[in-house]
Amino acid sequence: MMRISSQQIFSGGINRLQELNTSLNNTQQQISTGKRVNQPSDDPVAAARILKLDQELARVETYQRNVDLADNRLSQEESALQSATDIIQRVRELTVQAGNGALSVNDRQSIASELEERLGQLADIANTRDASGEYIFSGFQGSVQAFKQDASGSWVYQGDEGQRVLEIDDGVTVPISDHGKGIFVDVPEAVTAQHTTINTPDAYISGVKLVSEADLAAEYPNAFPDDITIEVQAGGNILATDAQGDVLTVDPAVYESGEPFVVAGIEMTITGAVAGTGDQFTVDVNGKQSVFKSIENLISGLTSLDKSTGEGNSAYDDLIAQSLINLDNAQESIVLKQTELGGRMNAVESTKTFLEDSSVYTNKIRSQLQDVDYAEAISNLSFQSFVLQAAQQSFAQVSQLSLFDRL
Repeated sequence: MMRISSQQIFSGGINRLQELNTSLNNTQQQISTGKRVNQPSDDPVAAARILKLDQELARVETYQRNVDLADNRLSQEESALQSATDIIQRVRELTVQAGNGALSVNDRQSIASELEERLGQLADIANTRDASGEYIFSGFQGSVQAFKQDASGSWVYQGDEGQRVLEIDDGVTVPISDHGKGIFVDVPEAVTAQHTTINTPDAYISGVKLVSEADLAAEYPNAFPDDITIEVQAGGNILATDAQGDVLTVDPAVYESGEPFVVAGIEMTITGAVAGTGDQFTVDVNGKQSVFKSIENLISGLTSLDKSTGEGNSAYDDLIAQSLINLDNAQESIVLKQTELGGRMNAVESTKTFLEDSSVYTNKIRSQLQDVDYAEAISNLSFQSFVLQAAQQSFAQVSQLSLFDRL
């Protein structure tokens, strides 16, 4: 027969009351916090899964911040490029207006004045800063102003050719910047020509334009030449050679002052040259020129070229024609970059949607594991309160019993 002492009764009763009180407190904590698992001991398996889900949510939140940053940077760049396109379009309209032969000197000066204003606006756009104060078109050198004026007043690129990228998901990166050199500086230039070896000062070359890109490509299937040298030989024939010394076909081959001829799909006119004097004219075929330089040259020509002479009038016409080509090339350069930006922004948007869906799914699983069922918890709390009260009453009665009462 087992003996039960009063000490055992007291100890057992107190331990049971403590267990019931602990369960009641845990249920109360679940209801007050809204969480079924408040510490690992509540459900070790669920706690381990919740920890992994918390890590996943932290990862997703980090990438979501990166996605927002990428979206803001790309949107800002897109807006800046659109503003640049609008300005270049206005400059082009002014250039067409400047080509009107009925304009007076004052009219051309007025156009030049507005062009100067537009040039300043374009420079401001190229020096756009982000929310942190960094220049978005300076490459890696965000603290360096992208474009500055040199001693001559020309706008010159100051940044590098770096492109910043940002990771927006595991193994997924997106470029969030573009350097100004590739957008505003490395713009294909219209074909130009200069009188480089001058033995006949009155001779000049004009009307230089690409009339057949197919002929030029056929002459140079791999890459366009850097320049072509033109010389009128003693016999009156026109000699055209490229940088490698190869002789090119000239049509017509015999020089006639003021009459156009074609070399490798490029039409030009030489006026005033004397055969056999050694004058040379260099045609720049594959040049590049910044949009700033194109506008600066246009402003300079509007204010300095004298249209009263044949050479000056030809130079002015060439300036207008070449400026229009250069401006079109600049617009095309920006449009290509805008197209590329659109692709990046689509990638960012799709990643943003994926991360949002992933966050919702992860939170749902986490909620199933951690969040408390209030109906069940309140029912448990009522039952536990009832059991605790019954145990307390029972213990109070048992604790009053004593053998001495039976003696």
